[in-house]
Amino acid sequence: MVVDRPRLSLGRILEMNLGFLGLQFSFGLQQGNMAPIYSYLGANESQLPMLQLAGPLTGLLIQPLIGALSDRTTGRWGRRTPYFVLGAVLCCVGLFAMPLSSSILMAASLLWVLDAGNNITMEPYRAYVSDRLAPEQRQFGFLSQSAFTGLAQMLAFLTPSILVGLGMNQDWVDAHHIPYTVRVVFTIGAVLSLSTILWSIWRVPELPLTQAERAEIEARPAGAGATLLEIAHAIRDMPRAMRKLGLMSVFQWFGMSGYWTYAVYSLGRTIYHTADPQTSAFHSAVLTNGEVAAFYNAVAFVGAFAMVPVARRIGPGPLHALALVCGGLGMLALPLVETKALLFVPAIGVGLAWGSIMGNPYAILTSAIPPARTGVYMGIFNMMIVLPMLLFAVVMSRLDLGVVSIGFDVYHRLLASDPRNMLRVCGACLIAAGLAVAWVEEGRLRKPGAA
Repeated sequence: MVVDRPRLSLGRILEMNLGFLGLQFSFGLQQGNMAPIYSYLGANESQLPMLQLAGPLTGLLIQPLIGALSDRTTGRWGRRTPYFVLGAVLCCVGLFAMPLSSSILMAASLLWVLDAGNNITMEPYRAYVSDRLAPEQRQFGFLSQSAFTGLAQMLAFLTPSILVGLGMNQDWVDAHHIPYTVRVVFTIGAVLSLSTILWSIWRVPELPLTQAERAEIEARPAGAGATLLEIAHAIRDMPRAMRKLGLMSVFQWFGMSGYWTYAVYSLGRTIYHTADPQTSAFHSAVLTNGEVAAFYNAVAFVGAFAMVPVARRIGPGPLHALALVCGGLGMLALPLVETKALLFVPAIGVGLAWGSIMGNPYAILTSAIPPARTGVYMGIFNMMIVLPMLLFAVVMSRLDLGVVSIGFDVYHRLLASDPRNMLRVCGACLIAAGLAVAWVEEGRLRKPGAA
């Protein structure tokens, strides 16, 4: 079903994506702080991938379901808006409580709450952009989400260093060794996650369903079983371009998961010569990792806008392939750097890759999926993100449950428990992802007159 969408001004497109600022500030806090929080509470490095399972598991279970439900919602508040609000509230609660954790179990439980909120919001938000924008504006819509992702995560990573610069002691910790800078920045994130999403849906509300759209939704079978069947049918009917993007996603998200988990530990070895999370040197490594991450997210913020005309010239597929290779080379170079100032050079490549990851694959995807099933396909596409993260946890870590053990513990067995080796694996994965996306011809610019 083709529905004409009114063109929005640049300002309105930015306002409708402002919620991504709060949503991605939350993700930035997780990327930069969850592994150190677990370490402060007594976890060892080899356990970290398993302790991060909340994100991929909630994504795997929640996003396809929420995407399918939002496709079928016809209430007075819109198709996507109820999920935005519910997810934002859960995210707010999780962020506020996380730095108060007194044990690994408490932190892991709160991470499930936080990730549930993030995942309930994420895919309806992407579907909302596709619903609201005319096809010719969607490329800019998704790349503006990339830009807000870069800005939000830049702020999330940089704020602890700003607090220290304003006079907070980086070594001021609570009874559970968690720095008070973490408490402050998580509280800021709780406020942002709720306020920015509410602003977006107030300023740029969803379009009312047309009679034809409402009739099409109401004609579908109702109930939980019908929703699950819809997901199964969507997987069966998955467009070819989406299937090809799956191979890229395996390498892309395996590499990004490893980078987010172990970058701070690599910097601790190479720059501050420590592996002990209870030392001031490790606190300095966390702050430096935040500064480097803030820089690469700033690159992603600027690069996302700069990619718009390039994508129009060569297509989002080749552009994404090039950006991923740049990111892979950057990750390969980071373990070789032993001076803080030089860390920002390879971070440029990581930033270009991240700016592209959050926009270009979705530009390819939305041109290939039917509009009536946007929500469910966005949710299924997220499965292609979380499954590699689950694979990363099982391959790299090990969890002993008494009777049975889960995982292969490659981090300890083959990588010698050295996070620098992990970053080298991540770099190779991003280069492989670049080669894989180059195979997706649907992302290439079509010549005039081509079929």
